[in-house]
Amino acid sequence: MQDDEAMTRRALGLIGSRRSDAYEAALAALHEDTRDWWQDMLTCDADELDEGAELLAADCDGLRRFIEGELLPRFEARKIELANRPLIREQAFGEALDPDKLERLGRYEVHLDRKLERMLAMLLKLKELRAAPVEV
Repeated sequence: MQDDEAMTRRALGLIGSRRSDAYEAALAALHEDTRDWWQDMLTCDADELDEGAELLAADCDGLRRFIEGELLPRFEARKIELANRPLIREQAFGEALDPDKLERLGRYEVHLDRKLERMLAMLLKLKELRAAPVEV
């Protein structure tokens, strides 16, 4: 992710440069997946866009708006997600080990153990009855 962000920021710098081929250089500096996403954005219809989004042109201004409006906010959101990953994992484990839920499961386990013991006792008695000689 850091490499992708660095490539994106380098492309943003190229857009702001005074090069005659700034758009092409910036596009070449982007990650391949980002270039594919940009091409998808250029080819989509107005009805396919999210609410509030606008069609972008294949020029420096359109690419700059795409980078600043889509890519950089996603990098920031991803950084926050990664920073909070241990907290989310801790919360998930904490909820998975809810003592109230474990108590209920323990009661079900005891109940099923007793049922299994009774069933096995019944099967053993039936086996003994079957093996016993039949008196006439």
